[in-house]
Amino acid sequence: MMDLVFCGTPIFAVPTLEKLVCSGFRVKLVTTQPDRPSGRGMELATSPVKQRALALGLPVTQPERIKNNDAFRAQLETISPEAIIVVGYGRIIPQWMIDLPQLGNINLHASLLPKYRGAAPIQWAIARGESLTGVTTMRIDAGLDTGDILSQSEERIKPEDTALTLAPRLAQTGAELMIATLAGLKQGRITPRPQDNAQATLAPILKREDGVIDFARTASETWNRLRGFQPWPGEFTWFRGKTLHLHAAAPASGMAVAAGHFAVEHERLLLGFAHGTALELRELQPEGKKRMSARDFINGYRPRTDEALGAPS
Repeated sequence: MMDLVFCGTPIFAVPTLEKLVCSGFRVKLVTTQPDRPSGRGMELATSPVKQRALALGLPVTQPERIKNNDAFRAQLETISPEAIIVVGYGRIIPQWMIDLPQLGNINLHASLLPKYRGAAPIQWAIARGESLTGVTTMRIDAGLDTGDILSQSEERIKPEDTALTLAPRLAQTGAELMIATLAGLKQGRITPRPQDNAQATLAPILKREDGVIDFARTASETWNRLRGFQPWPGEFTWFRGKTLHLHAAAPASGMAVAAGHFAVEHERLLLGFAHGTALELRELQPEGKKRMSARDFINGYRPRTDEALGAPS
């Protein structure tokens, strides 16, 4: 089995690290982001990859920077790994690292490249209504997710999927794919293929404003964004001058509701969107309050049919 260095940070990367160890690969070093202050107490929090690496008895390093870091470079050169595995590390890999291992720096990306290059491929695939996604192993180059494709595996997006339910499945599929990719490279069975840049789409890092509800979109488009943008930024608007977050909803058929307005039918709460479409709201969170059911919202706030929502003027 080959000597590897693993670079990763989030929970998505943990199954790949575990699978490498269980499959007999020698992970000589795990590189992850430094501990960061987190939560109300701003206590230092360790990354999921660091936690799992320590539990597996693996050496861990957490450099603040890697591009111009002589000590880190010397450490990797001493190890002389056959490959560097990168899964959600969160840092741009410098050229010296790209050039170091014989088999290159192999990245696991959570989309079928060249679609959804960038930081949030799972979220944007759902938000844009895709029914099929997957994972890709690729050789890292100097671009943003532009390296040669090594292998891919497809995964269906279920109608009820959110980013939180899809990500663990992709992480497991990706772990299996990484093992197969390394074996294929070692045995000379994989021919890297360039990406078709003309087919590329982007999945940029999410911003709070991505969660602002646009009533010019249809109910289905908004529902997709609500499922994709979990756990943050979600989808939200303003109700009586204060923010109102949607947490659960479903497209409502056969209901014509004015865009940007409520319709109240007994214990059902509908919200209108473009082209006469509507969502049935099931769980909401008014500003400063806990999440609540639509029924509790109706009973507590007494929204009126045809009452308008949207940013305060």
